[in-house]
Amino acid sequence: MGNLNCNAASCVHNCDNQCCLNSICVEGSSACRCGETCCGDYEHQNPGATNMCHLPKDSLSISCEATNCIYNTNKKCDADHVDISGIKAVTEDDTVCTTFQARG
Repeated sequence: MGNLNCNAASCVHNCDNQCCLNSICVEGSSACRCGETCCGDYEHQNPGATNMCHLPKDSLSISCEATNCIYNTNKKCDADHVDISGIKAVTEDDTVCTTFQARG
């Protein structure tokens, strides 16, 4: 389980830059750089809506389709800390796993 920081404040699962889900999936099966990844669990919060989050999770399970990442072990992320960026996100494609590092 990894520690996750997420600045996609427009996501219904975000609470104080932490995710409230028990698990997420990083997508980008053919990614060669972080800009080709995204959080598959991003859901846009409509303006004026109440955030669906409960309590942020200190650590959560992170599955990962980005098999070219050095932290991917059998489609699970084994990084100690993961950062998801999406400060202006409206869709999941506007998010990025900035922890992604391509295999050498």
